[in-house]
Amino acid sequence: MSRPFLLHVSIAVIVALATLLFVQLRNASGAAQPFDSVSAGHRLAAAWCSECHSIEAIAAEATLEPPAFVAIANRTSTTALSLKVFLGTSHRNMPNLIIAPNEADDLVNYILSLKRN
Repeated sequence: MSRPFLLHVSIAVIVALATLLFVQLRNASGAAQPFDSVSAGHRLAAAWCSECHSIEAIAAEATLEPPAFVAIANRTSTTALSLKVFLGTSHRNMPNLIIAPNEADDLVNYILSLKRN
């Protein structure tokens, strides 16, 4: 094989790896949530949470009890970590749900998808 060919192949491999790394870092930062996870989170919210919470992406009063998911998403204190901690602990006036880690991730991704930019 010629040197220019190997150089081109090496550059292509480096660019591909850098692209994959960028995509992984973007997802890890919370900048873009996978659509499947958000969709799964919406289905879980509809099944588990919609009797008490408004779960849709509509404007809602922040004073509603229990709060609408869009209001929760737009609180300054709401982060992926704070939601995961909340979902993992029992709370007064809420059913004691046992939520698997992947289900919690889906619910968190759905709630954060309601955040207004």
